[in-house]
Amino acid sequence: MALKAFLLYVTAVVGLRAGGRRTLAELSAYDFVAAVAVGAIVGRLPSAPDASYLSGAVTLLAILAAHALITWVRLIPAGRRLIEQGPVVVVSHGRVLAGNLHRAGMTRGDLDGLLREHGVADAAEVHLAVLEGWGRLSVLRREASG
Repeated sequence: MALKAFLLYVTAVVGLRAGGRRTLAELSAYDFVAAVAVGAIVGRLPSAPDASYLSGAVTLLAILAAHALITWVRLIPAGRRLIEQGPVVVVSHGRVLAGNLHRAGMTRGDLDGLLREHGVADAAEVHLAVLEGWGRLSVLRREASG
C-alpha cells in the first residue's frame, strides 16, 4: 500500500510538472478540477484493496491528458471563448456596475471585501476594477488630483 501511494504520488507530480507552472491563486476552474481529481486518486487509491498501481496510473494519465487537451483548446480563440469566462468590469470611474457585478455572480459585499484586500476603502477611489477570467480582481486606483 505504501509503495502504491508513493508511486501514484510520483506519477502525479511528474504529470503535473509536465503541465506547466501555476500558483494556487492562478488556478482556473479546469486547473482546480484536475488538481482535485489527482488528489482524490492519489489519496484514495493506495488504500483500495481492489485497485492496482497500474489502474491508478492510467486514471491519473487520463485526467492529465484531458487537462492537457483543455489547455491546448484554450490556445485557439474559439476554444478559449467556449472554455473561459472573459474579464468583467465591475467598477468604472468610481461607479459600481451593478449589472456586471450580478452577471459575475458577486454581491456588493463580495466586491467591497475584495477592494479592501487591495487597500481600497470605497469604490469611488477606483478608476477600474476588473474581475479577471480566473477569478481575481484587478484594481486600478484613480489618480489623485492635485
